[in-house]
Amino acid sequence: MTRYANIIGTGMYIPEIEITNETFSQWMGEISEKLAEVVFKFEASSGIKTRFYAPEDWATSDLAVEAGKAAIADAGLTPEDIDLVIVGTDSPDYITPATSVVTQYKLGCVNAGTWDVGCACASFPTALAQAAGLIATNPHLKHILVIGAYMMHKLADVKHDVTSFFYGDGAGAAVIGASDKPGYVSSSIKADGSYHKHWGIYSGGTYEPATVESVEAGRTKVKLVTPFPPTVNHEGWPARVRECAANGGFELEDIDHIIFTQVNVNSIKLVMDNLGLPVEKAHYIMDKWGYMGSACLPIAFHDAIQQAKITSGMRVVFCGSGVGYNQAATCFIMP
Repeated sequence: MTRYANIIGTGMYIPEIEITNETFSQWMGEISEKLAEVVFKFEASSGIKTRFYAPEDWATSDLAVEAGKAAIADAGLTPEDIDLVIVGTDSPDYITPATSVVTQYKLGCVNAGTWDVGCACASFPTALAQAAGLIATNPHLKHILVIGAYMMHKLADVKHDVTSFFYGDGAGAAVIGASDKPGYVSSSIKADGSYHKHWGIYSGGTYEPATVESVEAGRTKVKLVTPFPPTVNHEGWPARVRECAANGGFELEDIDHIIFTQVNVNSIKLVMDNLGLPVEKAHYIMDKWGYMGSACLPIAFHDAIQQAKITSGMRVVFCGSGVGYNQAATCFIMP
């Protein structure tokens, strides 16, 4: 019997502390009126109206656990049924050990192995492809929990750096299970490391271990050093979707829904126009919860399912783009 990988459960978690654009504008206004005005320019271009923060005593793993619980319950499983936990994040609890290990422990997935995927916003489609390949080729693996989690606000100077406008906290998850019916279809993965110094946290690792000087200078906080050219997403996303379709042997018009990185609604509209697909086939959530990095794709996916925009039999493509840069697209047919 051919063994396929299917998405059999999803879940999400949004924390409770809301930071509206008005609040964020007030923070920036304490620095300058110009920065306060930038907030609403960002809102107009991105579609982001608010964001939510976790309590200050929480870590990224705490968000991951809540989303993981929801996905496991949705799949009709228990934590003991999970064979592998993969966590995608670029706001980890620690440099080491892996956030997935902490998440596995807090969830009670006592029978599971773990690892992290650090591809920023491309982490979820990348991890989905990993999970699908493992399920298809390893009969002893039955259930893999894939989580995207993000808590970048704690690694940013949120009251002084206007780029922090984009950072909201949250987590989304999916359980991948074995089936005799097709689920996973194909993927496309691409990187261009020449952009690695554009946006990131550049002190605290081996390149520059944290020092009193680097902390005081703010180099242990996330920084946008050089903006990415719009072509990275506006050309990169359509390229990934087209390659995913070519690799899977299907046409673009066969796609029922696409979940993109949730950073800019106008980018999604431009890319859908490039692909010749109606924008109604691309769900977005940044207006409700902001941009959530590694978590935004699984959260948008779960929300689309809840709204019945994604239903059984649909061909869904996940397309993410993260700093570095990494890009990935993965296609599944919904069970």
